[in-house]
Amino acid sequence: MRAIITVVGKDMVGILAKVSNLCAECNVNILEVTQSILQDMFCMIMLADTSQSTIDFTEFSDKLAKYGDDNGLVIHAMHEDIFNSMHRI
Repeated sequence: MRAIITVVGKDMVGILAKVSNLCAECNVNILEVTQSILQDMFCMIMLADTSQSTIDFTEFSDKLAKYGDDNGLVIHAMHEDIFNSMHRI
């Protein structure tokens, strides 16, 4: 299964590295990444393969969200099909 991970928050050193590390700890493979800095705001979207994850998707999503909460970021992980359905015209 593929998932979309979004990260938004005030720019600081190490956001990409920490989110990538959390993925690696759970054996989630990052397929694509796009990020930009809008003035002092960090915005990132990742496409990740969660099919080999060592934890279930809800636990993975909660782990990312907790890291975000602890660091002033908003991090969401959602199944690719849900993301596509939400963004279909």
